[in-house]
Amino acid sequence: MKLEYLDYILVPLGMALMVFYHLWLLHRIIHRPSSTVVGLNAFNRRLWVQAMMEDSSKNGVLAVQTLRNNIMASTLLASTAIMLCSLIAVLMTSGTGERSVWFVFGDKSDRAFSIKFFSILVCFLVAFLLNVQSIRYYSHASILINVPFKKLMAVSSGGHSRGSLIINQDYVAATVNRGSYFWSLGLRAFYFSSPLFLWIFGPIPMLITCCVLVSLLYFLDLTFDSMDCSVGVADAEETEIRSLADNV
Repeated sequence: MKLEYLDYILVPLGMALMVFYHLWLLHRIIHRPSSTVVGLNAFNRRLWVQAMMEDSSKNGVLAVQTLRNNIMASTLLASTAIMLCSLIAVLMTSGTGERSVWFVFGDKSDRAFSIKFFSILVCFLVAFLLNVQSIRYYSHASILINVPFKKLMAVSSGGHSRGSLIINQDYVAATVNRGSYFWSLGLRAFYFSSPLFLWIFGPIPMLITCCVLVSLLYFLDLTFDSMDCSVGVADAEETEIRSLADNV
């Protein structure tokens, strides 16, 4: 069998493994959120928003500083992603040279090399866009979380129609959670870039990286210490995530 055929077998196998794991993780987040880090964090962020908005005059600075730290984290990832996109674009437009010596096994043609670099470029572009969306939602939340909704509700309790436009804690919590979801997806795009980068050196390192990455993510995405969470918390998380999925 020619070495070029390894790319047609091992690369789809590795990517299918990554996609299958994340589909399984999505199913678990929706149906058993209390057993995943994403589900537990979403529920606790909702509680945090409620605690911050109980007394906005006292907790406003703390809330804004916390959201600002999240914005800085998203900005760092977005800047890194766009910088790596520029680097990959430069490598794609550079001369071929002796790039074939980089490969261990697999297709060594210039077309295959361009496909590999283009895949990494798309991955980093997706990471950049997702982190930009995360910055957007965190910026909105930093303003919404300081709105004195209790005072506004008391003023508008006389039956004015304008009261229906006043935000509540659930809306602010959903905004914060959306920012966190986009940040997590942007980080996943960085994870996906690891096997794609090692694909440059052949399909075998790429497949090995996919297997190792899925094994590590399994232990990072699940909360084995929280399997005994109460049914009430699990139901609240499930309602939270399903409502956000409908609104996104």
